[in-house]
Amino acid sequence: MLTTGFVTGSPNWLDLGTPDLDRATIFYQGLFGWDFVPGGPETGGYGMFMLDGKSVAGAMTVTAEQAKSSWSVYFQTPDVDATAKAVEQAGGAVPFQPMDVLDFGRMGGFTDRGGAYFGTWQPKKNTGLGAVGVPRSLCWTELYTPDVPAAAAFYDRVFGWETHQVAYPGGGGSYTLIRTEGGGEHADFGGLVPLEAVATQGVLGPHWLPYFEVDDCDATVADVERLGGKLTLEPMEMEGVGKFANAADPYGAQFAVIKSSDASGS
Repeated sequence: MLTTGFVTGSPNWLDLGTPDLDRATIFYQGLFGWDFVPGGPETGGYGMFMLDGKSVAGAMTVTAEQAKSSWSVYFQTPDVDATAKAVEQAGGAVPFQPMDVLDFGRMGGFTDRGGAYFGTWQPKKNTGLGAVGVPRSLCWTELYTPDVPAAAAFYDRVFGWETHQVAYPGGGGSYTLIRTEGGGEHADFGGLVPLEAVATQGVLGPHWLPYFEVDDCDATVADVERLGGKLTLEPMEMEGVGKFANAADPYGAQFAVIKSSDASGS
């Protein structure tokens, strides 16, 4: 379960890179009711999406020449520089060297062995997301990867993550759950998925996909399309999990929405 009691290895930040921040703000405000609070000149245009006065994500303008529009997931670390070394030793890469973000914290940007991008956040003044696990906030993360065992080994070396298997309801294989080290079953925060498991995700290559909790999956999907986004996986229901769907915003940033069977968080 994802909560704001962040520990080493847990998702503690999320941000959107988009070519049109104003248009993206209209989309996510209409979809989730988020308000956008721009940062000052010293932030380079980076700002925060807020929900009921709590931060739920960051956002910034990223041109097509810089990168494609996407969501990036960050994981907590007590030492970004040590994490960068661990990433390289585990076979990953460090496209964005560790750097201080004013007095808010220290960050780094990495790719794992399979090529999926992820970030790390070492908190200082900004301790992480203000709300997770509640409607209209981050509640789950999934890694689409070409080699699940290799990905599990990589993140174990970097963050100490633990993995375990859970059978799909009705058979048909199993799902690899990930959790923070020593946290037990209540520390599950995501899963590892074979790249070919979902065709519309597989064509994107290795990547992390954020899930947002919603009150009504079908109504949210209708809003995605009404607001100019598109559906990439039709809503489906899974016993003991909930009803979920995959979508893309008007600029192609991928995310998922879910009405969990038992939604709770902070």
